[in-house]
Amino acid sequence: MKIGTVKEIITHEYRVGLTPNAARSYLNHGHQVFVEKTAGEGSAYPDEMYEKVGCTIVDSAQEVFANCDMIVKVKEPQKSELPYLRENQIVYTYFHLAADKELTEALLEKKCNSVAYETITDDDGGLPCLKPMSQIAGRLAIHEGAKYLEKTFGGRGVLLSGVPGVLPAEVVILGAGVVGMNAVKVAIGMGANVTVLDIDLKKLEMLEDLYFNQISTLFSSDENVKKMLKRADLVIGAVLKPGGATPKLIKRAYLQEMKPGSLIVDIAIDQGGCSETSRKTYHDDPVYFVDGVLHYCVGNMPGAVSNTSTNALNNATLAFGLKIADLGLIAALQSDDNLLNGLNTYQGYLTCEGVAKAHGLTYSDPRSLLK
Repeated sequence: MKIGTVKEIITHEYRVGLTPNAARSYLNHGHQVFVEKTAGEGSAYPDEMYEKVGCTIVDSAQEVFANCDMIVKVKEPQKSELPYLRENQIVYTYFHLAADKELTEALLEKKCNSVAYETITDDDGGLPCLKPMSQIAGRLAIHEGAKYLEKTFGGRGVLLSGVPGVLPAEVVILGAGVVGMNAVKVAIGMGANVTVLDIDLKKLEMLEDLYFNQISTLFSSDENVKKMLKRADLVIGAVLKPGGATPKLIKRAYLQEMKPGSLIVDIAIDQGGCSETSRKTYHDDPVYFVDGVLHYCVGNMPGAVSNTSTNALNNATLAFGLKIADLGLIAALQSDDNLLNGLNTYQGYLTCEGVAKAHGLTYSDPRSLLK
């Protein structure tokens, strides 16, 4: 199979779909790999490293799309890339289609086959290709939160750790999944006062066992969310509904009672965000105010730490990508239910139930289509 990766074109996105080592794995399995020139430079992988392992460097993304059976990316195809997509071409990347009806319809029209990292599962029901970026986003959210709480960046002028005689910042984390757990680690390490809310009591029990006397936990009801927002200096939106749109836990009316200059970091923004006032931002202009509350809603947070993120992503996605390349898409999907869960569109059919529900579109069972 001909495998290709292109330079990501979202603002300040420096990750790349294939590292040279991952490309070498495809080559060792007998496949060809095409790389757009300078695609890896933002992750500290110059063209020479790809050439050294045997990749073919081409001048443009259009050439990669035209030559390759499977495109391995990081972010969803952008509008300028959509004309390059072909019927039956495999696109293997993050899509987050539940928050983007326009892209969903474009992929259906193109009849390409979309395999989404974020809906591939494992035998325990986890999301192995989403997990590393969730780990990074959760940890990075506290770094970014600490920065934008500084007065020079528009925040309240609060130091997360406090100092002797001055209380630490109040950090409220909505969601105790992978993102939330990683945010907890860093927030505690930085000395903040941390409260975590979730509807899954088992997750809250696990966090209490891990961080006994270091954090507080609360069941995530509307009343408890509203109560904790009043106290918060920093709110981390770490809510996930796999394959579907994120519930809006933070109502606009709640902002009126939050501290002026407090900060919401909405990591759920790729799936629509968990605040009614969230809208996607980018690294070059990451924050904005609504009702005196600062919002940080960067949709590609891990792109800021591109070398770490690219390596973590490739560690998670390579095995599934090799299975598709080695067996062909249909045989690979038929052999692996976890990979099948990653199929979002197939030959013009929408095969992810959560996306179909989010947009009111028709869902098609992929098992029936692949018979």
